[in-house]
Amino acid sequence: MAHEIIFPENFLWGGAIAANQAEGSWNQGGRGPSVADTAPYIEDQDYANYIAFEELTIAQIEERLHDEQGCYPKRWGIHFYDRYEEDIKLFAEMGFKALRLSISWSRIFPRGDEEIPNHEGVEFYRKVFKTLKQYQIEPIVTLSHYETPIHLAIKYGGWLNRELLVFFERYCRVVMSEYKDDVKYWMAFNEINVIQHSFYIGGAVPKDFIKNEKNDLYQVIHHLFLASALAKKTLAEICPTARMGGMLARREGYPATCSPQDVLAAIHDDQMNLFFSDVLVRGYYPSYIKAFFIANNINVAMEDEDFTLLKNYTIDYLSFSYYMTVLSKAQIDENTELTTGNLVNGVKNPYLDSSEWGWQIDPVGLRITLEKLYDRYQIPLLVAENGIGLRETHNPGEIIADDARIEYLKRHIEQMAAAVKNGVDLIGYTVWGPIDIISMSTSEISKRYGFIYVDQDDKGNGNSKRYKKKSFAWYKDVIASNGAWL
Repeated sequence: MAHEIIFPENFLWGGAIAANQAEGSWNQGGRGPSVADTAPYIEDQDYANYIAFEELTIAQIEERLHDEQGCYPKRWGIHFYDRYEEDIKLFAEMGFKALRLSISWSRIFPRGDEEIPNHEGVEFYRKVFKTLKQYQIEPIVTLSHYETPIHLAIKYGGWLNRELLVFFERYCRVVMSEYKDDVKYWMAFNEINVIQHSFYIGGAVPKDFIKNEKNDLYQVIHHLFLASALAKKTLAEICPTARMGGMLARREGYPATCSPQDVLAAIHDDQMNLFFSDVLVRGYYPSYIKAFFIANNINVAMEDEDFTLLKNYTIDYLSFSYYMTVLSKAQIDENTELTTGNLVNGVKNPYLDSSEWGWQIDPVGLRITLEKLYDRYQIPLLVAENGIGLRETHNPGEIIADDARIEYLKRHIEQMAAAVKNGVDLIGYTVWGPIDIISMSTSEISKRYGFIYVDQDDKGNGNSKRYKKKSFAWYKDVIASNGAWL
């Protein structure tokens, strides 16, 4: 069905992947291990009660690194490292204008603290960007997508240690200098607020280094803020026409009832989500967080120059992942029904349907998020992740009829169009997992997001051949019509 064209002419239609979930070849090309390489496959999960993140000690990290019997799917991914040309060609066939991808920090600096980068790693991404340019696909590059080098975790305590700012700035300087002619859009951290849920995944901090959990959490957060500002400062020096973004795991929320207590709970819950974008966009700590620090006796070590750095090097656009909404409730008791979701569980909304993983489906919530964020910040927005995981099997000679995915994306794109029509400056939409990749939380591939099926099971068995699903042709039509064909 055709609709009027709402999206701007240069809208960045595309998809998003992460190095640790797609590349594989974890110990090839001079790459060192990252925190993602210790994530095991979680089998037969009870998704209603599953918490995606675990904290690890140094001993546990070392044990997993040397475990040759365990199943660690992120180590082989979907073999994008070897098949990137084939995959990018398929993205180009769909008409992609942009591909959001990440650089594996440990492929550039295997330990993270070297002074000389790994030549093979630098050349690999040069070839990737050259292939994208061949098809006129704009790369949107995440510098750190849960891929901190393991050495920085074990030796330094990860982002709890301010010294990581030196290593991260060096990494930024290398990749920005190498790819300044290839990349116009950057972002420092994927879902920067995931640190609220995992010291290890979000901050590469082993349990051994954590002394005061609440205080250490905000110390890590402060260092991440400074790293983002340093990335922007470095980019401004090397390529002043390029743009630096921030990336938030957006959890739009509603009060569970119209009770004033629930409304207030929703406001406070939202503040703890928006705290991250408030600092990245505005360049200073908001008053509600200062009050929170006082009330909780939190003392973050900050230096005088930190405030100038944050203020002078704010982000140019705000990107976010959007999968679902949550409810806020002042009092949660045994009668409160909970549901699983992106990052953490939440109160279930009786007005919404859910995916088979329990993630509630709320297209209107995407419009609410867009309008709320644009009203708050008045800077360009990018939907960096949105999509639905489905269980799918491929039968030879048949096209996977993923109508549920088409319907999910259609409804979300319609709400994006409504937000744009209402004045929101939206610059792009990169669907999460345009090709089936390894799940961040459970390291399974059974939860398939792609327009392209990968013949591979959770334990890496299969020939990894690529097959187009029904949604492949549908998304191609959407892009070709600039969103008018849904």
